[in-house]
Amino acid sequence: MAGLRQTPLTCSGHTRPVVDVCFSKLSPTGSYYSISACKDGKPMLRQGDTGDWIGTFVGHKGAVWGVALNKDASRAATGAADFTAKLWNAVAGEELHTFTHPHIVRCVDFDAEGVRLLTGSNDKTIRVFDINKEDAAPTMLKGHTSAIKKVLFLFDDKRIVSASDDKTVRFWDYVSGSEVAKLELSSAPSDLEITVDGSMLLVTHGHTVSTWSTETFEKVKEFKVPNQVNSASLLPDKSVFVCGGEDFKMYKFEYETGTELESFKGHFGPVHCVRFSPDGELYASGSEDGTLRLWQTTVGKTYGLWKCMQPSEGAAGEACSNQINATNDIPSPPEAAAVNAAVKAEA
Repeated sequence: MAGLRQTPLTCSGHTRPVVDVCFSKLSPTGSYYSISACKDGKPMLRQGDTGDWIGTFVGHKGAVWGVALNKDASRAATGAADFTAKLWNAVAGEELHTFTHPHIVRCVDFDAEGVRLLTGSNDKTIRVFDINKEDAAPTMLKGHTSAIKKVLFLFDDKRIVSASDDKTVRFWDYVSGSEVAKLELSSAPSDLEITVDGSMLLVTHGHTVSTWSTETFEKVKEFKVPNQVNSASLLPDKSVFVCGGEDFKMYKFEYETGTELESFKGHFGPVHCVRFSPDGELYASGSEDGTLRLWQTTVGKTYGLWKCMQPSEGAAGEACSNQINATNDIPSPPEAAAVNAAVKAEA
């Protein structure tokens, strides 16, 4: 497939910058979903491998900064500038509960079982809500001295990791509420990602992408990127990572050696978020240009809406052209999708 160019799928529908994207886990049938956060205040649910629009969650009164899906994509969570985090029925599109905060909610995450909701806010506080006891007071973790940018449950669900504008990444014991480790960085971290096996934390800050052990909190690797990087994601098999930032470009690096494998202009504005799909076949990027784009990990492979046209038997040389056999520029929900009245189509 050498020489083939990336042909991304552009997922339209948002009207302002796309600032966060999250994929669900793989279902037993191999399907998965994505949810995107946008400053237009209308997070969108899509079919993961094609980008086909399923529904829009309507209810926030400000920019949505963070999104999450539980493992089977039956529940969604959103955090917004209206000082709330919301829990949604992702199948019906119904709002289930609103968790009020004293300041902007920048990030959200579910635990592995989907029974606890984690939020990070501009008030420097991490909160953990029991979604089965919606009116109960949350557990609060304090220690950061500036706004919180990202929070994640570690895979054992007993620890939490957070990134803040105070130039630190901190690990917390959820049970005791105590801080167990602190990583001090040269610039404010912009994004975090836990590897699929839970063994490493991927951190972006400044022109740097680094990985850290979630057991020893020691740095594993560090890579320098040509421009300020806002987000990065590691392929599930840890062979490559992708990242994007202020220069509008997407970069792909070999993880073991740090060799740059490719770079290309990915958007018409800074790239705010990047994530690999759970099967590793594609990665999504969201940008200041208001679009979510899907990119192939292996260019030219038949997958989702990409169709690789192989040469007829006996043809000389490789003549595989990368074609998209459908378009998802205009959102169209798939058959049998249960879209509630609260989930409205975007014209």
